[in-house]
Amino acid sequence: MTATTTAPLAADSAPALRRPPARLRAWATRAPLLPALVFMIVVTQLPFVATLVISFFDWNALYPKARRFTWFDNYQQVLTDADLRHSVWVTVLLTASVVIASLVLGLALALLLDRKFKGRGVVRTLLIAPFLVVPVAAALLWKHVLYNPEYGLLNGLLHYVGGPQPDWVSHTPLLAVEASLVWQWTPFMMLILLAGLQSRDQQQIEAARVDGASDWQIFRHLTLPHLRRYLELGALLGSIYIVQNFDAVFTLTSGGLGTANLPYTVYQSFYQAHENGLASAAGVLVVIGSIIIATFALRVVSSLFREEVSR
Repeated sequence: MTATTTAPLAADSAPALRRPPARLRAWATRAPLLPALVFMIVVTQLPFVATLVISFFDWNALYPKARRFTWFDNYQQVLTDADLRHSVWVTVLLTASVVIASLVLGLALALLLDRKFKGRGVVRTLLIAPFLVVPVAAALLWKHVLYNPEYGLLNGLLHYVGGPQPDWVSHTPLLAVEASLVWQWTPFMMLILLAGLQSRDQQQIEAARVDGASDWQIFRHLTLPHLRRYLELGALLGSIYIVQNFDAVFTLTSGGLGTANLPYTVYQSFYQAHENGLASAAGVLVVIGSIIIATFALRVVSSLFREEVSR
């Protein structure tokens, strides 16, 4: 009788003894991610730490032996220098104007593509294409194909109707940069807002139509509140990129004519003035601004996921 009762206990306790501890199982599940984590730290975090350290030094590459530790003097110079303050203002102005214009145009295109019509798939593909173009190639396209005062498309159309032949980059430099960025980022905003439109409650919209609501009333009271999170997400993600944009400014104007933003100023300080410490301080400020914007973007994304799960 004793043998029959102890045998099952031994059989039940054997798997428990062979089961690895919870901490070991947790490390076993994390182990495949360790190479990626190490790679990310080496590629991204170590250079940032080095940049942070250099930002506290008065370090000119032409005089490497004269470098000295200056604490926050480089940051003070970045925040008080007139040219650097102007580059910060240009960055803010460029980011705000491009994001707002891209959102408005993207919303209009998303509303258009939300309707059923013949050839909608082809139109959607054509509208997405600008976002797939390499940023430098897009800037070169605008500079030579559209803006060129001699053979550009814009002046060609104006010549056809007897209009003036301006040099677009020289006369409206900041607007020229903004137009190229709006052209490239409108499809991105359109995709986000189109996804938001297609996630609407169609029964609620049909009920509003039955109650006699007009298209404008439906858009104002139902569609626009529903798209609020998607508009915030598009604005934040677009801001993260445009704050760091370098390609359009460098390709179209080379930072001249008052179009130098903060990333271009970092490039100018580092590669032309060889001021490693000053450029590093400006770069750190760009990273801090991007992190702040990215934090808000992640919160918006998480709130969108929570809303989708709760449905």
